[in-house]
Amino acid sequence: MTGASAALDGDTPADTWQRTSTPASTIGPWLPEGDLGVRLADGLARVEAALRAAVHSDHAFIADAAGHLVTAGGKRFRPLLALLAAELGDPSAPGVTEAAVVCELTHLATLYHDDVMDEAVVRRGAPSANSRWSNSIAILTGDLLFARASDLLADLGPEAVRIQARTFERLVTGQIRETVGAGPGDDPVAHYLDVLADKTGSLVATSARFGASFAGVDDALVVALTAFAEEVGVAFQLSDDLLDIVSRDGASGKSPGTDLREGIATLPALFALAGEDPAEQRLRELVSGPITDDADHAEALELLRSSTALVRATEVLEEYADRARVLLADVPEGPVREALSALCDYVVTRTS
Repeated sequence: MTGASAALDGDTPADTWQRTSTPASTIGPWLPEGDLGVRLADGLARVEAALRAAVHSDHAFIADAAGHLVTAGGKRFRPLLALLAAELGDPSAPGVTEAAVVCELTHLATLYHDDVMDEAVVRRGAPSANSRWSNSIAILTGDLLFARASDLLADLGPEAVRIQARTFERLVTGQIRETVGAGPGDDPVAHYLDVLADKTGSLVATSARFGASFAGVDDALVVALTAFAEEVGVAFQLSDDLLDIVSRDGASGKSPGTDLREGIATLPALFALAGEDPAEQRLRELVSGPITDDADHAEALELLRSSTALVRATEVLEEYADRARVLLADVPEGPVREALSALCDYVVTRTS
């Protein structure tokens, strides 16, 4: 069931990882080459094997449901950041791999719940758990992954438990605020960005914090890496939101325009709704709610792709990437800093 059990004679950990997992290709271009790249691939092999072990169950149905999103692949963005941050200390130190797995399990668990709330039918190019089985099974499977993450976390010490608990509080807070929506007098754009910081940025930040902390990195540098990761985490989510519009081949892991079809107002839609250009009146009408008609959906996508709203959303994405890059000033020069800087570039260029 685990990645390790699928290894062949003569395989390196990196060989096993490449064959047993299929992370989205969108994560690849910024990864470093040379010795650092080899160490990260080996580290990801250990993470992948541990993930598969963590979702194993003696009950066949539970094993199938719990392993559904693990076997579907994914970017493994959070464990990658944990392993990369750990490279500034001792990446082989106890707790590094386990902490990376905890963050990915937490992320996967939230996806099961998100798909229920969004009534999604596809996740990572495969049927979502809720559409394959039911909402109840998807919710319970997400709960199971949270339990497995907590079990691993218990061995990492009370401080790690506290950090994860506070991270999870932010995740839930962000989800509640997104569900309720902006209040009277609130700026919808500011509200949306705050939600992204809680829902996405918090766990990405904790991933880097865990990796660096367990690797014995200096406290001041841990703080800088945590702040960097939160900014780049929001940027990565913003780039996913833009990909949902500009991608014509489902590179975001969803069918293009899924957010529009479901009436989810991401940053480009929010800017469109706030616009006053008479030439974009039709766009404002279309994005004001869910789009069920296929012709209207196609029209909205094309209008958004050439809109000033998309330009403004891209500028906000660039601002987050720039802020993240500034925070790298405290990271020692070398391959790790170069890789993190390349990530800042990548979160912008992947949408162009």
